[in-house]
Amino acid sequence: MLNYNPLHCLPSSEELPDSDDTAVDNELQNLIPGLLKTILALVWCDRWDWFFGVDMGIYSHPGKPAIVPDGFLSLGVKRFVDEDLRLSYVLWEEKQLPILALEVVSQIYRE
Repeated sequence: MLNYNPLHCLPSSEELPDSDDTAVDNELQNLIPGLLKTILALVWCDRWDWFFGVDMGIYSHPGKPAIVPDGFLSLGVKRFVDEDLRLSYVLWEEKQLPILALEVVSQIYRE
């Protein structure tokens, strides 16, 4: 009998674009998520069951474009995948939804 697993047919994180190539509006869009990631790394230095992505695509379906928040936090996932860093966050591989999404907005468009 043939064993069919539809998850084996889905693209991996290495096969999907890792960003939407949209330029940031201001420097705070990089500084704030980076600061939060640094604080989490200090506070949770002994924990390896969390991941904070910065400007990284989150894929919920292989046929849809990624959502790319300025930052996001997932608990219950490996901080590092094997010896490699994540190129994108693929829900069918991670099996955990992010619990926090961070989007830094400007008061004036493109400012």
